[in-house]
Amino acid sequence: MSFTDPIADMLTRLRNAQAQRHATVRVPASKMKAAILSVLQAEGYIAGVAEDVSASGAKTLVVSLKYHQGQPVVTWINRVSKPGRRVYSQAAELPMVANGLGVTIVSTSKGILTDTQARAQKVGGEVLCQIM
Repeated sequence: MSFTDPIADMLTRLRNAQAQRHATVRVPASKMKAAILSVLQAEGYIAGVAEDVSASGAKTLVVSLKYHQGQPVVTWINRVSKPGRRVYSQAAELPMVANGLGVTIVSTSKGILTDTQARAQKVGGEVLCQIM
């Protein structure tokens, strides 16, 4: 199946699975998605990520969702840069989410980083998504 925006599809799957209180959600695998999910795991928004291979040979990422007192840890997630309108930002101008309570995920020349990591390394890039 071909997607116009696979990252937005992954974020929507996460949002929908948490709305329905699922324990895990499966996402078609790619290196970019795995990097984004590892940043989300490092920031404490998801419990874990594992790679799985289906019978047909297609790789999927199994994301273990995280809840706190029965409520999803992820309260808000937004795709910023889209295929129709790419959004780039310099290190000093990276947007903050809720005065630093949330995380902006940025694709830089040094990999997928959070906004604070990108500011510390003084690299800008494509603003992929924001999460809180």
